[in-house]
Amino acid sequence: MNSEGVQPTKVLVVDDERALAAVIASYLTRAGHHVTQAHTGPDAVAQARAEDPDVIVLDLGLPGLDGIEVCRQIRTFSDCYILILTARGDEVDRLIGLSVGADDYLTKPFSNRELVARVQTVLRRPRRPPAATPAMEEHRVFGDLRIDAAGHEVWIADHPVALTRTEFDILDVLSAQPRVALSRRQLIDTVWDTAWVGDEHVVDVHVANLRKKLDDDPTEPRYITTIRGVGYRMGRG
Repeated sequence: MNSEGVQPTKVLVVDDERALAAVIASYLTRAGHHVTQAHTGPDAVAQARAEDPDVIVLDLGLPGLDGIEVCRQIRTFSDCYILILTARGDEVDRLIGLSVGADDYLTKPFSNRELVARVQTVLRRPRRPPAATPAMEEHRVFGDLRIDAAGHEVWIADHPVALTRTEFDILDVLSAQPRVALSRRQLIDTVWDTAWVGDEHVVDVHVANLRKKLDDDPTEPRYITTIRGVGYRMGRG
């Protein structure tokens, strides 16, 4: 615990460039986080399982297992936030990383202060739901889709659907105002942070992943509708 008696958040830095990983870890430690490091894909998966970090900073070019496979495996047992590091121009890797469960990305080269700020941004989003209270709202229902916003659970025809934190947060925001069309920027400001800077099409990738998991055909959407020139809004189910 720190001097104020608060448990520091845990960050796992994964990069095969040990010098770079050490610098990133140093900046995050100075920002008040408890930081550990891994330098290979298998070690990253093992440490994520053992340490249960709040955030993983994950480079995609790793020995043993590449970062995409590491992300895929971690998502089978952890809902921690995953921030992937990609080389400039590696759009395909970035899209694949987001499709297998990463929450955000940062493009190299980046400043260490920028990385720390991005980590602080995701940590402002609660990782786990608060305890339910009787006053909390009823489930939101859209046809076969049922959303428990308080419990962070989703079902299709009474079958549970496993979503990443970011996918759930997008669905939560849209379903809270089902008649309102929200732009990419509005979703980013709500789900990520108003200070978030990057390619706003990251929203489209997460929505596409969400539609796949909900078995929602984008050409005839039941749950998430694209509003041309605006953004997205909930369908009627």
